[in-house]
Amino acid sequence: MASSTSSSSFSITSTLIDGKLPCRQSSVSPQCVTLPTLPPPPVQSHTRTSPWKTTSFCRKIARNVMSMASSSTTTDQETTAAVDEVAAASTEQLSVSDESPEFLKTVQQAWEKVEDKYAVSTLAVAGTVALWGTAGVISAIDRLPLIPGVLEVVGIGYTGWFAYKNLVFKPDREALVQKIKDTVKEITGIDS
Repeated sequence: MASSTSSSSFSITSTLIDGKLPCRQSSVSPQCVTLPTLPPPPVQSHTRTSPWKTTSFCRKIARNVMSMASSSTTTDQETTAAVDEVAAASTEQLSVSDESPEFLKTVQQAWEKVEDKYAVSTLAVAGTVALWGTAGVISAIDRLPLIPGVLEVVGIGYTGWFAYKNLVFKPDREALVQKIKDTVKEITGIDS
């Protein structure tokens, strides 16, 4: 009698879910619930590809893209030659460019005119460090509760006051522009 109940509880066609047998489907055990199964996880390779495999894969992709772009059927040797030719041309453009942009020429000319290069370099480094430190202080203040919101309201209020005081009416705008020009003239010594 005991053997007949144990053999009837498991069927031959039952499947394993996560390595466990499914629970019995009977009216005696209402707490057993069956859930749908998830698909098996994708198989991941634990080995890393070598650089030459990656390079060959990238070249293969480049060949495919070039053949699709040219929309003609070429042999692998012709495509490889075309890829190498494009790579050589781009490398040549990067290395041969003796022409520097106008901005760099201007900066080089200004650097040549500087008499005390040590002081200018020190000021540049000090400015960079000050900027980095200020960013850290602002980041720390931003993490405090309630302070960022209050500072934002103060900033919005001051911006509104400044705009009303200096930008709304034409005489005030002209006075602001003249004040800015005077300040620039005092600092640089150049009349703008």
